Parts: sequence; structure tokens; C-alpha cells
Amino acid sequence: MDLIFTTPGTYLSVKDEMILVTVGENKTKVSPAKVDRLILTSDGVITTAVINLCTENNIDIIILDKYGNPSGRFWHCRFGSLTTIRRKQLEYSEIEKGFEIAKGWIVQKISNQIEFCEEISKNRTLLHEDITPKLDSIRNNLENLKNLECNSETKIGNIIGLEGNSSRMYFEILNLCLSERFKFNGRSRQPAEDPFNAFLNYAYGVLYSEVEKGCIIAGLDPYIGFLHTDNYNKKSLVFDIIENFRIDADTIVFHLFTKKLVNSSMYDELKAGYSLNKEGKKLFFDERSKYYEKIVRYGNKNIARSGIIQAFCHKFANELLN
Repeated sequence: MDLIFTTPGTYLSVKDEMILVTVGENKTKVSPAKVDRLILTSDGVITTAVINLCTENNIDIIILDKYGNPSGRFWHCRFGSLTTIRRKQLEYSEIEKGFEIAKGWIVQKISNQIEFCEEISKNRTLLHEDITPKLDSIRNNLENLKNLECNSETKIGNIIGLEGNSSRMYFEILNLCLSERFKFNGRSRQPAEDPFNAFLNYAYGVLYSEVEKGCIIAGLDPYIGFLHTDNYNKKSLVFDIIENFRIDADTIVFHLFTKKLVNSSMYDELKAGYSLNKEGKKLFFDERSKYYEKIVRYGNKNIARSGIIQAFCHKFANELLN
């Protein structure tokens, strides 16, 4: 399970080989054997004893900023990456094989978007006239992407162009399905220009952290990618792999709004935009936990959604080795 702390002033220490959580007068002990990740989303105190206990038990410690992006992490120093995997990543990033990998991941992303739009439009017959041409445009982009030949570095720009156009249409469709109160004018990042993007940015931030962890555990180098640029200190592979899983964040946030679970007490209006507050973060993590607990079919077996990213990273690492 994830231990998620959103209350300012939370104090984490160790007692009897257990994580002791102190919030005001309330104290709770948690066994490290039950914890997968410890996530801090607000100001608090964590002792070095907790850090040591977590590293000994392979518990990922993540500190998120107000937008949900990981600003700091702790994990054990037994980094399991194999030299062969890194060499293959570097090799593929320079040849057509890397293009094929990047193309396949964006094909999956756009396919996910099409499937989601088809699902949410089923019971919105009054919107079909507006949704249909946008959805047709996304389908056309997908076919053009599939037909791209893997023979030139310049083709990466074509992938990005088709993906960008599809995403614009996709978010226009999502916007059509929201109530007037929460409609938005396209994607906006940090800070978000509206509550919907504030929730979505936070969801993506948490997802980045999950993908990065999956890469580390599988032995992949997060900084060697195939689609996004490999500038200094940019986790290109994380940005690449996350494209396969953005639909999970989209689904969670979209349903929060269409189920009318979001209200103005869950976000703060800043001078330049919006950000989630404690109540909004709690709502998001509660809904996220329910979503990832569900058992789904992945590959040839049934697993919880929470394990799919790690399974994906291990599978990709094995493909590189083979």
C-alpha cells in the first residue's frame, strides 16, 4: 500500500521497528512490510531512522511539490541496472529501432485516447455531432502514424506533430463532456489555468514518479529515451514510457469531475492560476487508490492495475536484453 501524507506538521519516526506517524495528538504505527511507497505532499518531518527503515525494506520515499511533481526521492543504493540494458538503450536511441519503440508507444497512447472517447460518448448522444469529427481526426492521425516508415531521425518530428494534434482534439472532446462550470481552454501546465488542469497536472506528477520507480527497479536508465530529447538532467525515458499510461490519470480526473465530486473547497485560486489543496489531494488519492486496486487482464495474466507499470518496465528491460 501507499502511505500518503497531506497534513502539514506530520511527524514520522520509528518505534519498535515500525513507522510511527504522529499528527497532533494522534499516533499510529504502521508495519514497513505493508508499505510500498511513502508519499509526502505537504510540510512535515521525517527522521533518518525512517529513511533507513524504508531503504532496508525497499520502500520508495517520494516528496511531491504542490503540483504533484516529485521534487525529491530516496531509494536504496543497490541500483540494479545491468550494463547491457543501458548499452542497448544508448544503441537504440541512435538507430531506427529506437524510432520503432517510440512510434509504438505513441500508437498505444492515441489508441487509448480513441477508446476512452468512444466510451464516454456512448451515453452523450447530444454531443455526437461535435465529438464525431474530432474523433475521426484522431483516428486519421493514428493511421498516418502507423504508416510512418522508420528510416530517418526527422520522422521523430512527425510523430510529435501527429501526437500533438491528436491530444488537442482529445482534450477538446473531454472538455465538451464537462459541465459549464469546469470547462477549460486546452491544456495548461504550471500553474494550471483552471481546476481541471490543476487536477490533471497533479495526477501526471504522481504518474511520473511511478514510472520513474518502475524504470529504476527494472534496471532501465531513466535518462536514455527515444522520443523526447536527452538534454542534461532530463528523464527522457520516463517521459517516453509515461505516454502509455497517461490514460489512467485522464480517466481518474475525468471521472472526478463528471461524478461531481470536485468542488471549490478542493483547490486554491492563485494569482497566476490554480493548484490543489489538502482536500483536493485527498480526493485524488482516494479515487486513485480505488482505480488501481481493480484487477485487470495484462498480457496473459490477471493483475492489479497498480502493478502494470512495473510489469511493463520489466518486460521492456527483458526485450532489450534479448
